[in-house]
Amino acid sequence: MPLEHVLPHAVLPIAERRQAGHALRKVVPRSLHASWKPPHNRRDPVQTLIDNDRHLLSHLLPIRYGRMRASPFSFMRGGAAVMAADLAETPTSGLWAQSCGDCHLANFGTFASPEGAPMFDVNDFDETLPAPFEWDLKRLASSFVVDACGRGAPEKSARNLARTMALSYRTHMTELVKLDPLAAWRQCIDVAQVLNGIEDARLRDRELKRLQLATEASHKGYPKLIERHNGEWRIRARPPLLMPLSGQADDTHELAARAAFESYKISLPEERRLLLDRYKLADVAFKVVGIGSVGTFCAIALLVTSDDATLLLQVKEARTSVLATYAGPSLYANQGQRVVVGQRIMQATPDVFLGWTVDRGDDQHCYVRHLKDSRLALIGNDVAAQALPHHAILCGATLARAHARSGDAARIAGYMGSGGVFDAAIADFAVAYAVQVERDWRLFLEAIKAGAIEARAD
Repeated sequence: MPLEHVLPHAVLPIAERRQAGHALRKVVPRSLHASWKPPHNRRDPVQTLIDNDRHLLSHLLPIRYGRMRASPFSFMRGGAAVMAADLAETPTSGLWAQSCGDCHLANFGTFASPEGAPMFDVNDFDETLPAPFEWDLKRLASSFVVDACGRGAPEKSARNLARTMALSYRTHMTELVKLDPLAAWRQCIDVAQVLNGIEDARLRDRELKRLQLATEASHKGYPKLIERHNGEWRIRARPPLLMPLSGQADDTHELAARAAFESYKISLPEERRLLLDRYKLADVAFKVVGIGSVGTFCAIALLVTSDDATLLLQVKEARTSVLATYAGPSLYANQGQRVVVGQRIMQATPDVFLGWTVDRGDDQHCYVRHLKDSRLALIGNDVAAQALPHHAILCGATLARAHARSGDAARIAGYMGSGGVFDAAIADFAVAYAVQVERDWRLFLEAIKAGAIEARAD
């Protein structure tokens, strides 16, 4: 099976690859990454959203747009298609890596590894695709600026967050170059070490406590999501965001969810199938998730053993990546497989239940993963503003590790260099693009007010 990435001239010595990256500066100077100016023919961002959402479940679009109107950052989270089109208009280094595709600060989180150790990693891969490495970096930097400005931070502080993240990315990429391939592949981010570097004792204790709670929660799963009904385990309904599919008059979605789950088993390695076969599918329910994912088909599968051990898996629709129009189509016709391969490449410890549904003859591809409290993010809407620089360090280092698994770390490091030119350019871009996000969000609000699109609260 071919890997979903481009690894150029990996057989060359590190020094030569690093020099080749350095030489790229003459073709694409690092300072070029600093600017953002919308092209004269830039599409209306609202229309871009509408066109991108045509194949989503129409009755959920008002919820999607209701969540996006909350703030510029919420709009940015749901508007990956808008920024993908904009990034395609910016200068590119020519250095590619497996890209997250929707790289913003809320798509990083902490969870427990199978051994119980706290891990920090990218946790959303719906848009993953090989792309220029700086696309992820620019989107992540911009998200820090947009989020910080939304909190009322001055522009200088917001810019410093973006620069801190870029600096962390660059320095960690440089460190990875020094390692042999296997050691670099095994690299993980030491979350506790970064948080212990917080000087403010109260803030440090708060963040370490959140890390502990998130790690512990990942072992508990979602006990509030399930209940016993007439002696059988069922998923507890929370309309309209969590709706049972079993026992409904129209069983179309239930049959689709059950069929997707059964076909997914084929994609698992034999030993994982043996583990999964110890459980029996007991119930399925439709779930509305996130912001960008609202409108896609997403179901929860509850599996139970004869001794009442429970397991929750998420079956989620995978659509064509928003990057495909600009970076080229995936090697994989099955979009679920595209997501799974991308996640396996980029994550340090991928989910043991990660797999995709086999094509059933329709155009709805899905992937499956373990549903657990791994989604409790260290970075979130409630994180203290004073801790954001430390989260920026975590995100930058994590993204560098993820990119180095598929991209050429030596060339990327050689291109970025040892000074702060590249960091400053990324930060300048982020500040400029944050202004664009604000403008687009206001156009979005005007479209809602004019009735062009419908938005409502959950």
